[in-house]
Amino acid sequence: MPLIDRNWVDQIIILDGGSTDGTIEWAREEGYFVYVQQKPGIRNAYMEVLPYIEGDVIITFSPDGNSIPELLPPLVDKMREDYDMVIVSRYLGSAKSEDDDLLTGFGNWLFTRTVNLLFNADYTDVMVMYRAYKKQLIYDLELDTDKAYRMPEKLFRTKISWEPMLSARAAIRKLKIGEIPGDEPPRIGGERKLQIWQWGAAYYFQFFRDFLYWR
Repeated sequence: MPLIDRNWVDQIIILDGGSTDGTIEWAREEGYFVYVQQKPGIRNAYMEVLPYIEGDVIITFSPDGNSIPELLPPLVDKMREDYDMVIVSRYLGSAKSEDDDLLTGFGNWLFTRTVNLLFNADYTDVMVMYRAYKKQLIYDLELDTDKAYRMPEKLFRTKISWEPMLSARAAIRKLKIGEIPGDEPPRIGGERKLQIWQWGAAYYFQFFRDFLYWR
């Protein structure tokens, strides 16, 4: 967070999952607005903090080292070219992910290829959190409704996020989508909590359900 110039954006919210390592206290001491989520899962965290977001564009940024702060200004500049969504792609041009292993790298390629084939899109990265998008898309694409997630979460006993569905439904609606290249460095602390098989199955369920039924 010290690498982020607060003048780059209009508002910064620290969304915390209930950490016990001093993150909350440090962020508050530095003058950041901190929201501690009540329900588990990143999607629930997004929904809980949504009423506090004042602007019409959201940037989701991972502060564990995976997201490069210096890419925030070009990301904002790209959005100002009247895009509905701009993704910081880990696989565009010479960009790369140092956080991938063989399995997650293949999974990200497979998910992206699937969305491109099903929805006639041209993504290089449909999964990454680091992106900017119009706040209104959450409502227009029905990402704020539990019915979009209830069945796959129940079937595969997991909690999922909305980035993959955001990518898929934006493609269905033929929205203006852009990408900029951005490396994904290794995380600087903590541990990955990926539920690779459950998340993969849940996202595939969503992709094919949307392909068949959602317009």
